[in-house]
Amino acid sequence: MRTLSYTALALLVLALLVVPFVPQLIYIVFVMKTLCFVLFACSFNLLLGHTGILSFGHAAFFGTGAYVTGQLVKAYGVPTDLGILAGGLVAAVLGAIVGSLAIRRSGIYLAMITLALSQLVYFFFLQAPFTGAEDGLQRIPRGTFLGVIDLRSDTALYYVVLGIVAAGLWLVWRTVNSPFGNVLRAIREHEPRAISLGYPVARYKILVFTISAGLAGIAGSLKAIVFQLAALYDVHWHTSGDVILMTLLGGMNTVFGPAVGAALVSALNHYMDPFGAWVTVITGLVFMTCVLTFRQGVVGQLGQWLRSRRTPTPSAKVQHRSHVQQH
Repeated sequence: MRTLSYTALALLVLALLVVPFVPQLIYIVFVMKTLCFVLFACSFNLLLGHTGILSFGHAAFFGTGAYVTGQLVKAYGVPTDLGILAGGLVAAVLGAIVGSLAIRRSGIYLAMITLALSQLVYFFFLQAPFTGAEDGLQRIPRGTFLGVIDLRSDTALYYVVLGIVAAGLWLVWRTVNSPFGNVLRAIREHEPRAISLGYPVARYKILVFTISAGLAGIAGSLKAIVFQLAALYDVHWHTSGDVILMTLLGGMNTVFGPAVGAALVSALNHYMDPFGAWVTVITGLVFMTCVLTFRQGVVGQLGQWLRSRRTPTPSAKVQHRSHVQQH
């Protein structure tokens, strides 16, 4: 199974590397947008899938990263790479603040606190003079990356976005597959037991909130650079709902399942756009079908199916044992 995973990963990386060379097959800006949401969904899953914390306000971090980067790059001439870094850092600080307030409760009450705080962030960006209100922060210059890579070229920007998203996904993978990640799963499975073992659960929750928010802010910063726009929709609660949908669709108990969910939702919104308002209905039908068919998400169910194919059934074990005894 591990060999199959490595093969699939290699093929995916190869496909992503050749995207700029086949513009007649796929729109490069659409792929960049999808990559941004892939990082957003995987960062959100650090909370939902691996810690058991449901946040209804994760768009606050995504949109904050977009607005901070856009304002710094456009109004103050900050280099694009530093602007993206600043967007992630400000979102991480906001995540630490929101996390420290939200973890005082649990379950649906925690989710409602994150939603309420997210709405405060939304109204701040709605009223702030530099955001452009409903028009958004427009004409954000792409600038250069590290002072040498001209991001006005879609191809150059694509590889920069791909590299940053890959680094972010590696950080997610490293976080999950570490002692820190083991503690997060212990909190998810049985928080009182984790407390009884002496783990500072509150500190772990705030830290994972900070990491998740920082990565979400970088995803929003990249989207602002790609589209040269930071809009209110980036910080709206609908975006928080979208990322929950992506995570559940791909599989929240996996590391990169939300990436598949993000790709599916982005593809539906992009290719079904000619249907207008029916996109929402079609997406809802696809979501219901996947939930009923793939109880653990697309990736989670696929992984379970592959494991069941490799693990012999009890009857097969008995037959194998009797065959050995006969010989």
